[in-house]
Parts: sequence; C-alpha cells; structure tokens
Amino acid sequence: MKIGILTSGGDCPGLNAVIRGAVLKGVRIYGQHFAGIRDGWRGLVEGDVFDLEQRDVRGLSKVGGTILGTSRTNPFDGNGGTESIKATLARLDIDAVIAIGGEGTLTAARRLSDEGLNIVGVPKTIDNDLSATDYTFGFDTAVSIATEAIDRLRTTAESHHRCMVVEVMGRHVGWIALHAGMASGAHAILIPEQPASLDQISEWVHEANDRGRAPVVVVAEGFIPAGHEHPHAERGLDTFGRPRLGGIGEQLAPEIEARTGIETRCATLGHLQRGGVPTAYDRILATRLGMAAIDSVVGGVWGTMVALNGTEIVHVPFADATDVLKTVPQHRYDEAAILFG
Repeated sequence: MKIGILTSGGDCPGLNAVIRGAVLKGVRIYGQHFAGIRDGWRGLVEGDVFDLEQRDVRGLSKVGGTILGTSRTNPFDGNGGTESIKATLARLDIDAVIAIGGEGTLTAARRLSDEGLNIVGVPKTIDNDLSATDYTFGFDTAVSIATEAIDRLRTTAESHHRCMVVEVMGRHVGWIALHAGMASGAHAILIPEQPASLDQISEWVHEANDRGRAPVVVVAEGFIPAGHEHPHAERGLDTFGRPRLGGIGEQLAPEIEARTGIETRCATLGHLQRGGVPTAYDRILATRLGMAAIDSVVGGVWGTMVALNGTEIVHVPFADATDVLKTVPQHRYDEAAILFG
C-alpha cells in the first residue's frame, strides 16, 4: 500500500513529529510506502507529491514547521473536487491519505471520506478546539511561548508603570489565553466564550494598579467585547470563508488607557506561537498520534481521527471531532476569574 501524508492549514509545532511517527511505524512494522503531499490540499489537487522515505524523517521530532509545506487551499475549489482528487490518487497509485490538520482540514477530510476516499485524520491546532480529543499537539508549545512572552512583557511594564494588553491566538475558543494567562498571573483574561464590558476590564486594571502591580490583560484574538456582535477582523476572509482575525488588542489598549488614565501598550504575539521547536509533551503526543494513524490506515478504519483520551490514543469518527468546537467551560473560566484584578 502507498500512503499519502499531507499537512494543511496553519503550521504548528509537532507536525514533523507526526510525519516521523507515521513513516517509521509504517515502514518498520507494516512495510508500507509513503508519498509526501506538498502544501496540503493544493498538492493533492495538483498531484504535487514525492516519495517519502525513512531517511527523510530522521531527527524530525524536534524540528518545527512541516517538511511537507502547508496551505489553506480548499480542496473543492477550482480544479479540485472529489472526482478530480480520486483520479489524481489513482494516477499516482496512492491508496490512502493521512490528513493532518484542524477544523477546516478535518471538515474537508470528512466530506471526501463520505464520498468514498480512504482518509484518516490527525488533529492539529494550537487552539485546542477540536472535540473528541483531550489535547491537540502544538497547544502546549503555544501556551509555553505565550507564557514566556507575558513574563518578559511584565518586567518592562513594571519598569514603566504601564498596563500591557497581550493578544494571543484563539479564533473561537480561549484555551491559549486561559492557560497562558493563569500561568503568567494575568490580571484579566478575555476569551471568545465570555463577553466582558470595557468598564469591567477597566475595573480589573484599576484594581491591579491600586495594589502597585503593572496590570496585564491577556486577550484571545476572537474576543468580542460586550455590546459588539462580531470579533475584530480587518483582513477579509480565508479560503474557507472565515474572517482573518487579529487586532483586538490594539483596539482595547487605547480604550483602557482612556478609561483608567494608565499608559497602556499592546503586544500581539501572532505567529510566534506557531514557530520554533515543540515542547517535549507535544513531541511525544504528536509521535503517538502519527503511529496510531498508521494503525487506522492498515485496519481500514476510514473516516476516523486519532485522538487523546486521558493518556490513551483512540480512534473516533470525523463527526465527533468536527460537529462541535471544544470551548472553555464555565467552571474553568470561573476558576481563573478568582485571580482577576
């Protein structure tokens, strides 16, 4: 059997560890052959592939990014579509595909699987927003990077007696903001699941300042202030029709300064959270998921995604992962809110 592997959507620490785990187990245990699909769905639509050998994955677990490249191509746009992709796979003698990606990637994989393609999925998103898995690889790395950045920003804020607004990733959910904010001792954490008014945010900032602290506000990019209907987005839509978010921190900082009289600056971490080497936790999780994906392929368990349940790797239907986003539950936010102000 020849198995194609693709990485799609935003890059994420741990992608190369998944590829390594899949190829090593596939070759050593099952004697399978692999094809690397370049730049996600684009490579699958256009037939842009190469032979992926065991030697190509040596030492990859610690390497950031993805050796396959990635894109946000929609496989149903342009020359894509199920029949076109089926013809391409047949021409390249590829029998099955491992799709590594987040919500958009796995939704597309689910549709292709429903229409007869042999596909299994591996969950990838630093946002940690996919249901049916306890954690996604890349999340731990993103939280670690954000926490270190906030720790560094705090020292300069204290030196200048400023308030710092730190914008982190989180389109629909606030897991990164919640974990990084709690780890760094933020005085307010703003997430998409919990609207908060500018008056409330200013009150938290005032309380911290009155105690002699330099207030730190951590905000997820998808946060919607009370009274607003949509998240802040000025950069149009991506190929899946989703708004390109970002800029809420820059919007909040002058509002906080105007209400509190405290000099307020914003730092947007952006792609720093995606870059660099994965943490040890993410390397191990990603490797295990890659090896489990090969078990799914060899077992013919199509239309499923590998997932983490406790400490065990399980196989779940695509529908369980893509129907509902995993949001921050109320009790988790209430825990963090005790520390605000």
